[in-house]
Amino acid sequence: MSQFTVGVIGAGAVGQSVAALLVQEPWCARIMIAARTQESATGLVTDLEDMREITHSSVRAETAKVAEMREMDAVVVCPRATFTNTATADIRMAGLAANAPLITNLARDLAGYRGIVIVVTNPVDVLTRVFAATTGQNTRVYGIGSSTDSARYRLALATHHRVAPGAVRGWVIGEYGDSAVVCASSTTVNGRRVEVPLEYVRAQLSARPRQINAGIGRTRCGPAGAVLTTLCKTLGISDGTEVLSVNHDGVWLGIPLRFTAGRPTVCLPDLDPDELRQFDAARTKLDSAFQQIPQGETSC
Repeated sequence: MSQFTVGVIGAGAVGQSVAALLVQEPWCARIMIAARTQESATGLVTDLEDMREITHSSVRAETAKVAEMREMDAVVVCPRATFTNTATADIRMAGLAANAPLITNLARDLAGYRGIVIVVTNPVDVLTRVFAATTGQNTRVYGIGSSTDSARYRLALATHHRVAPGAVRGWVIGEYGDSAVVCASSTTVNGRRVEVPLEYVRAQLSARPRQINAGIGRTRCGPAGAVLTTLCKTLGISDGTEVLSVNHDGVWLGIPLRFTAGRPTVCLPDLDPDELRQFDAARTKLDSAFQQIPQGETSC
């Protein structure tokens, strides 16, 4: 099996979870950790070293500056600026003003990088575009988010129809969050089209992250799992479909991509008129959010 190196920028909840998963992966040879403070990066690396010894892993972990990650096969971008989110609606979008300068500066530090970038920081669709616009590297920058929403959708529908989640095939696309598009018209259960209780599904898409936040403060394991499966697809370790934020006619939003040997092919499902209207609305909203970022914070 090929061996890959991965940089993780951010030592918070998601960064810690991603790094812990990577320590157990047979294809991962080395992890480089960068964080807001050297103390945070060193603390996480020390913890990973303990895990490595206990689990008999061969994966090496070390601290690094962001600019030193240019030789990595992939870089995961998951820091969060310090700010208080008081939004009660459109919660993920509320972090744009604080996180856009942070992501822009990280992208500048990685100028010239030609590997795979996976962006996790919210609002992920807009900030994935910010990263790509700043580096000028569009084809290998991916954002997760819709991947998590799609998983929550399948879990909700499986519960409703009393089947295993693996029996459900369906996607949530467009914006990650409140304006997500549920592709109900193309969803199948055990290969058959089914009635999708949209009100119930949307309630679950909202309730699950709130329940996580109320219990443990922040989502971490779900996004980390999405990062891991995305790394496997983008590095060519495994084939399959992921819903990732990518450039779709000039705007970055969640699209199903089928990966074969690391190469993506767009496989957007057929949308009914209402779904197409929602998709266009999400596209307009995300483009508007990007255009409102002050000039100088991104370069297109």
